[in-house]
Amino acid sequence: MDLEAFVAVHQGEWNRLRALSRRRRLTGAEADELVQLYQRAATHLSVVQSSTPDAALVSSLSGLVSRARTQVGGAHEPIWREVARIATVSFPAAVYRSRWWAFGSFLATALIAVPLGAWVASNPRVQASIASQEDIRQLVDNDFESYYSEHAASAFAAQVWTNNAWVAAQCFILGITGVGVAYVIFTNAVNLGLVGGLMAANDRIGLFFGLITPHGLLELTAVFVAAGAGLRLFWSWVDPGPRSRADAIAREGRSMVTVALGLVVVLLVSGVVEAFVTPSPLPTWARIGIGATVWLLFLAYVWWFGRPAAAAGETGDLRSELQGDLRPVVG
Repeated sequence: MDLEAFVAVHQGEWNRLRALSRRRRLTGAEADELVQLYQRAATHLSVVQSSTPDAALVSSLSGLVSRARTQVGGAHEPIWREVARIATVSFPAAVYRSRWWAFGSFLATALIAVPLGAWVASNPRVQASIASQEDIRQLVDNDFESYYSEHAASAFAAQVWTNNAWVAAQCFILGITGVGVAYVIFTNAVNLGLVGGLMAANDRIGLFFGLITPHGLLELTAVFVAAGAGLRLFWSWVDPGPRSRADAIAREGRSMVTVALGLVVVLLVSGVVEAFVTPSPLPTWARIGIGATVWLLFLAYVWWFGRPAAAAGETGDLRSELQGDLRPVVG
């Protein structure tokens, strides 16, 4: 094959394809022309590679065909756009949809922790059955407070984030069972009630709330959100509605993954507050104020972005074009 003649004959087509590939908007006729020129250029590339593999021409045609393929098939959205969509649409919508399940997790925790703490605080026999008097004094006079300051703040933040992420992960992993989420909620509530009761019994309840409130507001909210997402997954198995059970579980499972991704950031913020604000020398009212502000900002964020997104039909699931084909259902 005469390479120079081949290039001379088709150079005009390649230049036209290159020009069309660089345009952001095409008319219908230009789009059809782009597809035809792309197919021809792909054939030309194959011919050159098989008969006269000139390195420079192969490289030029390969780049041209690659750009044209992207234009024909549709360019992928930049990753930052998908991240922005998750942050402003998918995650807040998924949290907003599961708000009542999360609130139910909060109520269950309060109904367990508060009576249990009051019972422990008012019953010396119960306190004695939990630990020895020496161990209790060590906890209330030293361990509870020093826990927040005995490690470097950055290392402690990473430790806290890992621990809280594991608690949330249990809600996601065990969500389909329902019972597993209830167990996580129960365990957290019992631990909270026992420690709070022991601190109250030794006149340290002010210290208890002064240390746990700054980070606990956001931290516990994140756990409740994780529990709510897990319970929604469980309920989609119990009552799938008009969809098949597999479709309902798949939909809630994908939404739960969105919640998990968002909570990574929420728990990171909570860990930073716990590591840098809770043990700081600031007065108690200032530390609680900072924690409350961060918590209220999160609630406002979910309400501001999640409410309209959920009203528009967003569930935290993948975009419709990425979900695959769904079987039609009635209702």
